[in-house]
Amino acid sequence: MELFKPGRVYDFMRVRVFWITLSITLATASLVLLFWPGEKWPAPNYGTDFRGGTEIEVAFKKHVNPEEVRKKVTSTGQFSDPEVVQVQDPKQPNRFLIRVQEISTVDEQTREAIKKALCFGVEGDNANCPKDARATEVKFSAGGDKFSVRYDVDPDLEKMKQQLLSVPNVKLRVSATNPQVTNPRDHRVEVQLQSKGDQLMDVLREQLGADTVPESALRVEWVGPKAGKQLRDSARNSVAIAIIFIMLYLAFRFDLRFAPGVVIACVHDALVVLGAFCLAHREITLSTIATVLTIVGYSMNDTVVVYDRIRENLGKHRGKSFGEIINLSVSETLSRTILTSGATMLSVLAFFIFGTGVIKDLAFGMVVGIIAGTYSSIYVAAPLTEYIDRRMSKGGAAGVKKRLQAAKAT
Repeated sequence: MELFKPGRVYDFMRVRVFWITLSITLATASLVLLFWPGEKWPAPNYGTDFRGGTEIEVAFKKHVNPEEVRKKVTSTGQFSDPEVVQVQDPKQPNRFLIRVQEISTVDEQTREAIKKALCFGVEGDNANCPKDARATEVKFSAGGDKFSVRYDVDPDLEKMKQQLLSVPNVKLRVSATNPQVTNPRDHRVEVQLQSKGDQLMDVLREQLGADTVPESALRVEWVGPKAGKQLRDSARNSVAIAIIFIMLYLAFRFDLRFAPGVVIACVHDALVVLGAFCLAHREITLSTIATVLTIVGYSMNDTVVVYDRIRENLGKHRGKSFGEIINLSVSETLSRTILTSGATMLSVLAFFIFGTGVIKDLAFGMVVGIIAGTYSSIYVAAPLTEYIDRRMSKGGAAGVKKRLQAAKAT
């Protein structure tokens, strides 16, 4: 299927200065939004994956106001600076995403208080610490919402529960099997504490009423700040490594002139997508990074199609300049580019219009990325390749001229 008249050549290179200037402006603006947020433009809205904290998704039974939910969460003093976002869902109109900075990790002071309450390491105090209530080992999980306790004899679970409830800010998860003996031979007991997600639901139920707040959240997630930083670094490294391997592949597939163009185009597309997320104040999560990597691959595929036609035309039209070859090659592949991008865009737009939550954000990134990737193949990768070819040709001509001058001098 041809959308344009066969044989017609459009002069794309004539307007390359405008589009390159626009691309540099967009990429620079995205860098500013990502790394230098200010009062007049939004800071990156990093999700719990990267920032750390606790996130719950709740479908309230009745209509609630986001500002009201925010005030109720902060009123008890347990949580600071909550973020309340309404999730657009026709099936659940009162669905909200609530994110707080607090996490379930038990701090060192609370750990020592728990050990002291469980009589860990205590000898001789039979009045306050009878033998069946003295812990010989206390191990906390990495998550911080449970720990195991070991005894020399069969423990008194009711006494153990009373000991734990005496520690400030320690709440046990409500369950008939908590605490629970997990290894009778070693007299090992597992204790589950209330997570911040559980505590947040309790606060909402206490402040808004059981007739408004459901028994449980749709989902509860939390990530510590250290894990969030590791995920952020891993995401950045994954994008960088993908781009490096793309450059190596193109240098091997074509030649060195072509590799920088597609790498710059991929970096441009990634920055534009991330900048759009910042501008729209959408969450930047691991799903966003997956979207960016998808766009990098999509853009590279589109650029390789154009490069392949350029390489083919370089052998067929030896009398034409490199800029003319680019115009011819892009014109010949223009119908294919528009049809492919258009079909993909229609599919993604359906998710963007009718999707919710993470799917909607992923579709938003794909919409922006498809637009950026399509035009960057024409106005970023191709002009940069032409510039590199021109510089290499001048360098080669200058070298030949110097060698001829040196030969004449001798």
